[in-house]
Amino acid sequence: MEDLLNILRPLHPHVDFENCDTLITGRILDSFDIVSIISEVEAEFGVVIGAENITPDNFNSAKALYALICRLEDED
Repeated sequence: MEDLLNILRPLHPHVDFENCDTLITGRILDSFDIVSIISEVEAEFGVVIGAENITPDNFNSAKALYALICRLEDED
């Protein structure tokens, strides 16, 4: 999880990514942030985030995104 937080924190240093669960619904992250996150997550974790996984539920919190990463790692 810490590796993911290290990806997220520089995007919006004022956001408490450990506890925020409205990253999408609260309009904290925009489409450019999502593209950047996907690129960095894929490089860091060695997973591929397909279009079917780019949903508000998967990106609304760091915990949800980390759960997605874990699911994708388990699929390999």
